Amino acid sequence: MSDWQNDASRDLMGLGGRLALLIRGEGSHVWDADGTRYLDFLGGIAVNCLGHAHPVFVEAVSRQAATLTHISNYFASPAQLELAARLKRLAGTGEQGRVFLANSGTEANEMAFKLARLHGNKSGRTTVLVLDGAFHGRTMGALSLTPKAIYRDPFQPAVPDVRTVGHSIEALEEAFDDSVAAIFIEPIQGEAGVVELPDGFLQRARELATRHDALLILDEVQTGSGRTGVWFAFQRFGITPDAVTLAKSIGGGFPLGAMITFGAASDLFYPGTHNSTFGGNPLASAVANAVLGHIEDEDLLANVNARGAELRAAVEGLPLVTGTRGAGLLIGITLSHPVAAAVREAAQERGLIVNAPTEDTIRIAPAYTIGDAEVAEFLDLFGQALGAVASTLTPTETPA
Repeated sequence: MSDWQNDASRDLMGLGGRLALLIRGEGSHVWDADGTRYLDFLGGIAVNCLGHAHPVFVEAVSRQAATLTHISNYFASPAQLELAARLKRLAGTGEQGRVFLANSGTEANEMAFKLARLHGNKSGRTTVLVLDGAFHGRTMGALSLTPKAIYRDPFQPAVPDVRTVGHSIEALEEAFDDSVAAIFIEPIQGEAGVVELPDGFLQRARELATRHDALLILDEVQTGSGRTGVWFAFQRFGITPDAVTLAKSIGGGFPLGAMITFGAASDLFYPGTHNSTFGGNPLASAVANAVLGHIEDEDLLANVNARGAELRAAVEGLPLVTGTRGAGLLIGITLSHPVAAAVREAAQERGLIVNAPTEDTIRIAPAYTIGDAEVAEFLDLFGQALGAVASTLTPTETPA
């Protein structure tokens, strides 16, 4: 074990893998303490939308840090007001929409859970629906919305009255009744392996929520801020939610989360029902404004769509690959065998960072700024990793 691994084992809680000691990043590449360069196609789990050390990000942090960083929730700042107005415009909330700025996606989902309770408590409804395979966070409220036993069981009892729904319109229809206060949905389930919902699912969820006076709350922590090639994934489906949560790419690497409300849901919270000491601080808000503004100014969503389509087409012919899922630059690459962990390891050995959220899926979420060189390097390294793993399979295991 290396010195840094010993240090990590001694001083950090053992809550996750430490795959390398990274010390520097530039663009779509990072370097470890031994000088090894990696192509980063995970992007800090869909966070680093402009890559590493982007000049726009660096300048925004430096400028705001030299001016005003923290003022608490007793005051407002120009950056906070600008970001709230920007998010309303990008989400298309109209005048009645409102924004709350938090520090993470989990915090945003905690607030959304409280929004569901406020709405349901008006009429005595307490049931909250979530989808099978969902991931909404690891704090107690968000964890209660996450029906994955390995995450939730050690911390039982969870918050009550959360009901899990299958991925079919029939299951959705059966689950809805007049006890339902809200339904939480990820338009694409990233942690489940970049799983898309059936055609018409979100539209039917909108109809049923409206019919039963329930809230449709969309968790776009991973899909929001342009990751799928539109500002919010719900915009692909022609619907309007009652609330949407986001984080990850919104700050390009600076910790920030948000909840945006639409229509009457904007009037549910009142003073004393929620707040955050650090949420929406001037530094985080200024960085998010710079990042989102750069994406708009440079029309990077066009590149997200173009490069996503290019990557999905190109990987189809590689060893072990059976298909792809997702949208934009949130892509799940499905494998013919449950060897995703081995592929991830083989990729890292060759200088490529990807993720294995399930046994047969590789997830990639690179920067919106990738170009020809990054795509070519990815295909070369990923192809090598796939070939190396495929060569270890026995003839009966190897796909035809």
